Amino acid sequence: MFEGKKILITGGTGSLGQALTRRLLKYKVNTVRIYSRNENKQVLMSSQLQDERLRFLIGDIRDLQRLRRALEDIDIVFHAAALKHVPVVEYNPFEGIQTNVIGSQNVIDACLQENVELAVAVGTDKAVSPLNTYGATKLLMEKLFVNANLYSNPKRHKTKFVALRYGNVLGSSGSVIPLFIRQIKEKKKITITHPDMTRFSITMDEALDFILSTTQLAKGSEIFLPKLHAYSIIDLQNALFELLGNTGSQIVGIRQGEKVHETLINSDEMRYSWQLKDNYVIANQFYDDKKIKKTYPGIKKIANMDRYSSDMVKKIPKNELKQIIKKSGLLEA
Repeated sequence: MFEGKKILITGGTGSLGQALTRRLLKYKVNTVRIYSRNENKQVLMSSQLQDERLRFLIGDIRDLQRLRRALEDIDIVFHAAALKHVPVVEYNPFEGIQTNVIGSQNVIDACLQENVELAVAVGTDKAVSPLNTYGATKLLMEKLFVNANLYSNPKRHKTKFVALRYGNVLGSSGSVIPLFIRQIKEKKKITITHPDMTRFSITMDEALDFILSTTQLAKGSEIFLPKLHAYSIIDLQNALFELLGNTGSQIVGIRQGEKVHETLINSDEMRYSWQLKDNYVIANQFYDDKKIKKTYPGIKKIANMDRYSSDMVKKIPKNELKQIIKKSGLLEA
């Protein structure tokens, strides 16, 4: 699917954007354009990768005119740019709206205007029954993307829009594991917000596999989700103590906008949710079951699950968590 394609990644200097770029460069892509506003990260990324197929464009998704120029002749867009830190967006809510909502609509408009083949928005579990401003903005981003297919004129525009939803990638910005590792290495107690907390587990390689495989499955208007296991925060704590030494822990209380468990599909969304190979799919609510079954051969309704949340799925044992952490390279970072 990617051979000979010209690809643009918004927020391409972030942890996901950089990992996705490295993976795409393993294929016979024509071009990968990195679109972000972080000048220093662009310079560093360019010096590290040194690939003639890479292009770096300074720009903000709030700027529609600049986006249109960046998207000239592009085939596929991966939209990963966002304000992502819950406390930051909670303190600066309209800035979150400007980037995550209005900026996402700019990406949609630019894709339609430049007749991009496929646009993939990378979402988050926090969009589900949002408790904070960040989650609310990402929910709106999803709605904008999946419904953009409904108002695009197929005679004039060929763009397919699809959204992806998953939890924090282990070791990425916002992940708790690097914080815990740093605290243990500094001989400090690790700070746990709630002892019953659970989180979905997805590594960067798993996230990339999910993004690229669902990109090839996408028909437009869907939200794709990976089938994941989860871990408890106490098992994570004990795994790190066994790897690095026991410095103790302290309960500091749940942060503003934080949830005890991650949810990827809530009970209401289950009515529109299906199983497809190794993924779940939330179908567009405007489509009936007959159309969905015709569009995706082999698809079937999700059975025996009221909601898809980290407290309800299989938990990763502590010893397996230790192996995942070792393989991640986070201990040496």
